[in-house]
Amino acid sequence: MHFISLASCVLLASIASATLQIVPGATWTATNTGQHIQAHGAGIIKVGEKWYWIGEDKTNGTAFTNVNCYSSSNLVEWSYEGALLSRTASGDTGPSRVIERPKVVYNKQTSKYVMWMHIDSSNYGEAKIGVATGDSVCGKYTYLGSQRPLGFESRDSGVYVDDDGKGYLLTEDRRNGLRINSLSDDYLSIKNNIYTWREKYESPALIKKNGIYFMFASQLTGWNPNDNYYSTSSSLSGPWSGWKKFADSGSNTYASQTTFILPVGDNFMYMGDRWVSGNLMRSTYVWLPLRIDGQTASMKNAVNWVLDPVTGSMTSGPTENQYEGEAATMSNGARTVSCSSCSGGNSAGYLGGSSAGAVTFVNVQSEATTRTTIRIKHLNGDRSQRYATVIVNGKSQNLAFLPHGGGNPGSSVVHVDLNQGGNVVEIVNSNGGWGPDIDRIMVPQT
Repeated sequence: MHFISLASCVLLASIASATLQIVPGATWTATNTGQHIQAHGAGIIKVGEKWYWIGEDKTNGTAFTNVNCYSSSNLVEWSYEGALLSRTASGDTGPSRVIERPKVVYNKQTSKYVMWMHIDSSNYGEAKIGVATGDSVCGKYTYLGSQRPLGFESRDSGVYVDDDGKGYLLTEDRRNGLRINSLSDDYLSIKNNIYTWREKYESPALIKKNGIYFMFASQLTGWNPNDNYYSTSSSLSGPWSGWKKFADSGSNTYASQTTFILPVGDNFMYMGDRWVSGNLMRSTYVWLPLRIDGQTASMKNAVNWVLDPVTGSMTSGPTENQYEGEAATMSNGARTVSCSSCSGGNSAGYLGGSSAGAVTFVNVQSEATTRTTIRIKHLNGDRSQRYATVIVNGKSQNLAFLPHGGGNPGSSVVHVDLNQGGNVVEIVNSNGGWGPDIDRIMVPQT
């Protein structure tokens, strides 16, 4: 009988998960729903060996529908757990209400999970903060009420728990500036103001490394992205440094807005929203490695990258082979469609329909037997999602494809088991609806 040490198990888990990719801006399908993840303006909290991604459901636009929760053991493959808060008949959580940027923290004294969130009317005129509590991280929460914190307006918000267990509420008051307020020991009420910046910033996210606090925030440009900034201090009460950019100047933070900064190991991951104001359902997520060096924060864009959830290592995406849709085998009515923005000038179209049109890629090469991520470049001219079943070596899973918005094809990602050598990838919509047009698939080579 052979025994494997715990350290070896951790190493094997790290190797297995380190081939999965994060693809900023792609359609991100929940593993158990076949739908694009609806968790915008979100935060992540780790409980035990799992991460929980909690954010806004934008299926119906700005009007509040749900605060959703998803879980993952590797920060890449996410399963829908349920709604923590849902629309009610009236009140703050009623019809035509706005609930944004839910952030959950755990209070060790009360053994309760506490959620703070922006509460507002449909015209954003109330500018309040609301609080709810839950007995479990992804269970139902009890809504306790809302207020203007210390009498000041509050829209975009965040929560921070320091090393000593003290809690802080971060609020955006555009009349007076971005604010840090201290919370009571149970995190349910606001005590006093700790610091206020004169500058008018929103979407606050706070971290600390080696005794230095970093506050990240965006400028006020509505749903449109801008160059986001950060400020540093050795004390929450200041003095704080002047604001500096952390992404490439003029990139509009790679077309995203800060929502949360997640510590992973000794490193940090930036979490941003890429809002689509005309169709908020199809807003996507821009997650990128964030480098902290002394009192400097910096971030570069990436098409795809690999996160090791055990060590926090963040590395470039693998070399990929590209397989054109129009060069694959098409059946049951699927056929080549002209596409000026596609890589080969054509795509594989008419997937699905009454005949269940399909496209099959054969001899898809991999240098290793591993679980990894395939990027599917697609076109969807609708306002809603299209769907397809992706079958890899006989194993199927349902995948969502957001509208690509015109121009270049969009990306949807699928996490699959590849064999060393040749593999077969089939894409078909068998429910009678139309799937996306397939420009190409991008398959890790190594």
